[in-house]
Amino acid sequence: MSLPPVVSRDEWLVARRALLAQEKQVTRARDALNADRRRLPMVEIDKPYVFEGPDGEASLLDLFEGRRQLIVDHFMFDPSWDDGCSSCSGRVDQYGNLAHLHARDTTMAVVSRAPLAKIEAFKARKGWTFPWYSSFGSDFNYDFHVTLDEAVAPVEYNYRDKAELAAMGFVDLSGELPGTSAFLRDGDRVFHTYSTYARGTEQAGGTYYYLDMTALGRQEDWEEPKGRSTGAPRAGEPGAGAT
Repeated sequence: MSLPPVVSRDEWLVARRALLAQEKQVTRARDALNADRRRLPMVEIDKPYVFEGPDGEASLLDLFEGRRQLIVDHFMFDPSWDDGCSSCSGRVDQYGNLAHLHARDTTMAVVSRAPLAKIEAFKARKGWTFPWYSSFGSDFNYDFHVTLDEAVAPVEYNYRDKAELAAMGFVDLSGELPGTSAFLRDGDRVFHTYSTYARGTEQAGGTYYYLDMTALGRQEDWEEPKGRSTGAPRAGEPGAGAT
C-alpha cells in the first residue's frame, strides 16, 4: 500500500495551506454552479403519473406531502429482481435525518419500477423508513430516462442519445439506471426543475448538497439568485457562505 510521505509539522502546514487555497476556489466555484442551477428554467408536468405507496395510489403531487419541493431518488429496482441495486442502497443509507430537508420545505421520496410488495419487503429488511413508491405500470421511469427500453421510448441517458452513448462505448443500452430529479410545486401545479444522472448521484449524504439540487436552494440570504430565501439560517445552524 502506498502511504503519504512523512514530513515535519512545518512542512505539512505549508502543503495544507496550499491545499486550503484550492479548496476555497472549489467552494466558490461550487457556489457559482449551484446559482446557475437555480437559474435553470422549469417544465410543467401535466402527465397524470400514478404511483403506488403504502397508503394506496398516489399522484406526483401527493409525493410532495404538502411541501414546496420534492427530490426523487430514482432507485434501480427492476420488477424481475428480488433485491434492489446494492449501489443505490449505499446511497440511500446516507440520507440521515430527513427532518433537515423538511425544515426547508423539501420532501425526499424514492421511486422504483419494482412492484410495491417487493419494495416493501426489501425496505423492511434494510430497516429504512423513508417514503418509497412504485412506478410500476407508469411512464415515469421512461420519461425521466432511468429505465431504458427502445420499445417504449427513445434511448437517452445523461442527456445523450443512443448514438452518442454508443460512440462513448456504451453497448448495453437497456434496463435500470440511477438518477435524481427535483420538482417544485406552485399550488397544485408541478414543475420539473433538475435531473442528474451517473456520477451526479454521488451528491448524497448531506442535506445541503441535496438542497443545492433544487430550485430554491438552501433558502439563505447569501445565495444567488436573490429573492428565494426564506430568511436567515435557522437557530442552531451555522451561517452559510463562510469559508
